[in-house]
This record gives sequence, C-alpha cells and structure tokens, in this order.
Amino acid sequence: MALMTSAERAEPAIDSAERPMLEGWLDYHRETLIAKCAGLTDAQLREASVPPSALTLLGLVRHLAEVERYWFRAILAGEELPDLYSTEEDPDADFTVSETTTWAETEAVWRAETAAARESAAAFGLDDFSKGLGSSGKPFNLRWIYTHMIEEYARHNGHADLVRERVDGATGV
Repeated sequence: MALMTSAERAEPAIDSAERPMLEGWLDYHRETLIAKCAGLTDAQLREASVPPSALTLLGLVRHLAEVERYWFRAILAGEELPDLYSTEEDPDADFTVSETTTWAETEAVWRAETAAARESAAAFGLDDFSKGLGSSGKPFNLRWIYTHMIEEYARHNGHADLVRERVDGATGV
C-alpha cells in the first residue's frame, strides 16, 4: 500500500532565492507529516509504533505543533506563551495521547500554530535575530530557525514513515 507521491506535494523551485527555498522546504516537510496521517482513523493515529515506544502519529503532530509555537512565537517573536501540552512535570506530554485525543483537534491546533508561525516569520528578515532567547541565553536568526525546523520535520518524518508502515503497511511520501 502506498501513500501519495512527492509529486503531489509542491517541492520548492530549484532556482528559488534563499528565503522562498527555506520556506518551501519547511512547508514541504510540514505537508509530508500530514500526508503520513492521511486516511487513518483516530484509533490508528493513536497506535504506538513498537512497544515499549509510545510514539504515535498523533503524538508527532502534537509535538510539532508545540515546536512550531516555541520556535516561531516564543523564541522568534518573543511572545510569552504557555506550552500547548508539555508541563514542568511532564516535558514530553506533547507526545502523549489518550483515547480522547482526536485527529480533528490535533490537526486544527497544528494548522493554527503553523499559520501563526508563518505570520511571526513574515515580520523578520533571514538575518534578523529573535526577540526571545534560547536556553543558551542567546538569540537566533530566522535563517537558523528555518534550518532547524526543516531538520526537525525531516527527522520526525522518518519516524512517521516507520509508524505509518507499522500501522497499515503504507509506505511512500
């Protein structure tokens, strides 16, 4: 069983300028994650990869919503925001799903955070430094944040490949 092919997603043009290239690759990887979830039921999206791992497709989408919020809103724009899912007691709660966690709610939160991320990034140039500081106490420029987010999605899309194949045998994207 195969999922959609990469031809069904828009790859950045090979002759794009730097910013559209970075934004294009980030959007490509964002949509790859969503494609990995396509056509599955909530129960399948909550299915863990391989015990003892509790990694699920829903957990990955929740995690990346939280990562979008952190890097583009809290760090780049300097907004004071609570975490979406994580807590001091459970810093990995974004990966945790329950029987009541749904795709509709998870996707809506993810889409809202990616829209807010785009809005935050639009106010900055690639060389502009973030208003917020990382754990190192230093700011990041937008170029670094874009590159990091591409890496973050690419890494987790590899996890999503394996989880999706485990859930229903589908490969591709």
